[in-house]
Amino acid sequence: MRNLSLKQLQAVAAVAKLGTMTRAAQELNVTSAALYARIRQLEEEAGLLLFDRTPSGLKPTDAGREMLWAIDSINTILETCTDRLRSLRGISGGRVALGVVTTAKYFAPQVIAGFSKLHPGVEISLSVRNRGQTVEALRGYEIDFAVMGRPPRDFPIEAATFGPHPLVLVAAPDHPLAGRRNLARTDLADQAFFMREEGSGTRTVFEEFMSGVLVKRALLDIDTGSNETIKQAVIAGLGLALLSAHSVAAEVESGRLAVLDVAGLPIRRDWYAVRRADKVLGPAASAVWSYLMSDGARWLPGLDLIKPAVAARES
Repeated sequence: MRNLSLKQLQAVAAVAKLGTMTRAAQELNVTSAALYARIRQLEEEAGLLLFDRTPSGLKPTDAGREMLWAIDSINTILETCTDRLRSLRGISGGRVALGVVTTAKYFAPQVIAGFSKLHPGVEISLSVRNRGQTVEALRGYEIDFAVMGRPPRDFPIEAATFGPHPLVLVAAPDHPLAGRRNLARTDLADQAFFMREEGSGTRTVFEEFMSGVLVKRALLDIDTGSNETIKQAVIAGLGLALLSAHSVAAEVESGRLAVLDVAGLPIRRDWYAVRRADKVLGPAASAVWSYLMSDGARWLPGLDLIKPAVAARES
């Protein structure tokens, strides 16, 4: 297929995204007949169908997905070229697409505010999603880099730590275990727990920590993908939860939550800045990355929550 053109690949990408020839033609500002002819010519040259007709629209075949891989690769090369050109001009502006997992929303705005004071001309687009969605955004080149607690391992990345991420066990202030020292995991066996959703980094750590101890789930069925909902349920006395110290700092300070002193807690994790290994950061994104490495830790809330428990065990 030596005559394969960028316009033809863009046509395949538009049809795959929108599902119909008509909508794809409108986006590309061509007639439906012209777009159909373009796709048909590609299929004839390849000797393969590029799309299957389904009740929900046109879906790429294996051959169509190969075409989509080609256009993604070309777009990556073009973006890399653009980033390299920008890097020659220095940091006077630019746009950065930053993705963070949900728990990072408790400090990401402060990090951005601190960076913006140094580089007011840089525009930052912040995307807050769960871990799975953030990993997919990183994989699909939708963001420049991500902030998360557990980097992916199924595609090449570069990652660097910039600060601690402690996980603490919280309860309502009037809970029978609140204020007790040196609790063992077995003391938690008959307690009701709220747990984050499957796939959450916090959920994984909780399951590892409580391995071998029978865990009773809270009877209330709530959205366990939300730290805020879980916190309110714990405040109401409906159960315990292992949560990021960042997410409960305000409630502990105001006396609405209590941190339990349990052997093995708090669990120390780290925050990572993660980017694709083949992603070349432009000057603006490189500056945000560097700022995270040098100043990111000072914006992390709740780190003082680990001191009382540690002091209690050492006394």
